[in-house]
Amino acid sequence: MTVDGTKNNGPADGTAGEDAPAATAGRDGGRVPSRRALLGWGGAGLALGAVAAGGTAVALRTGGDAAPAVADVSSAAVAFHGPHQAGIATAVQDRLHFAAFDVTIDDRDELIALLKEWTKAAARMTAGDAVGDGAVGGLAEAPPDDTGEALGLPPSRLTLTFGIGPTLFEKDGKDRFGIKDRRPEALVDLPQFPGDNLDRARSGGDLCVQACADDPQVAVHAIRNLARIGFGKVAIRWSQLGFGKTSSTTPDAQTPRNMFGFKDGTRNVSGDDTAALDRHVWVSAADGKADAKRGADWMAGGSYLVARRIRMHIETWDRTSLKEQEEIFGRDKGEGAPAGRKNERDTPHLPSMLPTAHVRLAHPDANGGVHILRRGYSFTDGTDGLGRLDAGLFFLAYQRDVRHGFVALQQKLARHDALNEYIQHVGSAVFAIPPGVRDSGDWWGRALFA
Repeated sequence: MTVDGTKNNGPADGTAGEDAPAATAGRDGGRVPSRRALLGWGGAGLALGAVAAGGTAVALRTGGDAAPAVADVSSAAVAFHGPHQAGIATAVQDRLHFAAFDVTIDDRDELIALLKEWTKAAARMTAGDAVGDGAVGGLAEAPPDDTGEALGLPPSRLTLTFGIGPTLFEKDGKDRFGIKDRRPEALVDLPQFPGDNLDRARSGGDLCVQACADDPQVAVHAIRNLARIGFGKVAIRWSQLGFGKTSSTTPDAQTPRNMFGFKDGTRNVSGDDTAALDRHVWVSAADGKADAKRGADWMAGGSYLVARRIRMHIETWDRTSLKEQEEIFGRDKGEGAPAGRKNERDTPHLPSMLPTAHVRLAHPDANGGVHILRRGYSFTDGTDGLGRLDAGLFFLAYQRDVRHGFVALQQKLARHDALNEYIQHVGSAVFAIPPGVRDSGDWWGRALFA
């Protein structure tokens, strides 16, 4: 994994959520207490709101008609249309529901029709509107267009980011949709890295949708409705819930911490640094022209996503001395300062760190300036049957070219990073992220199928 800011692929320099929302504003402007903010992912039974907030106190009053004294959830809407998809450079939200889909049909026109319908539904949900005719008021004898669990909730900065996996271009030697020759060269199959223990059931996928929001129910609602719309055409291959963002694209915000307790993403690409985004994240028009021989000019304005489920051996780490923990990361645990420095954002002196320190290996200065934009989340999925916490980092990294981004970094980290003793990559996927939906007449993947 990489950390220390922008070129990371593992639990590196930190992850922790900022404050978790505890109440929402209803469509009528009234205050609606949010039980989800306390219970996290609905029946999970964990107070993820408190976990992600790092102990944020929530005062609840009983008796009378007084509303609970709780914090407001972000109710803003993030623009859906634009030259790039939202959910990449967007300020990172508190919660995640990521889903990878297998396409179960072979008809190109049916797939295009689905993508158009998905795009229309995504535009409505990110604006805080119901899908189609909504959850109520329709024909009583027919299922409603919307499942209804987000009824009355604000948009909560919901973003939906769509991606296309290598297997959509060719699967089992078959070009199902006539797009085999349009696969970009940068969309490589990831190699098997040393130490990988990948579960095929948690890897790959023809398509993906990343739903991020400040209210977990809004994110879950979005994926649920897209899966419902796609019934009979797509099926969820695997999905991941996440809390406690592990990086930030807003450098003025407090740097999050990961589940090892270290700050993560100090040197992440900033969402408002257009020069850095153009250099490291967005596929350029020149990239598209260079790839035009493969018909891949459709990716200009897009990006490439690597998603990795990284299991963190919590119990082993918790028995490791503070001194060793700090040497493994190359940072002070309290302030987050690089080894030998006083402040988190001080320029690291890499030679003062152990040769196997995570920051030393992952830092751009040690990798020819390579950066990736991180948007990862922590996860806790119960226990593994042996009493150990099934927890870790769901790593999400966006880059202009997978070959020169994640692959180059992980080949180095997988062999030399001292952190490998405490982590293991157990799920993996890579996706081409098309450019943004320009207007109401555009749709996800249009340029690919044009």
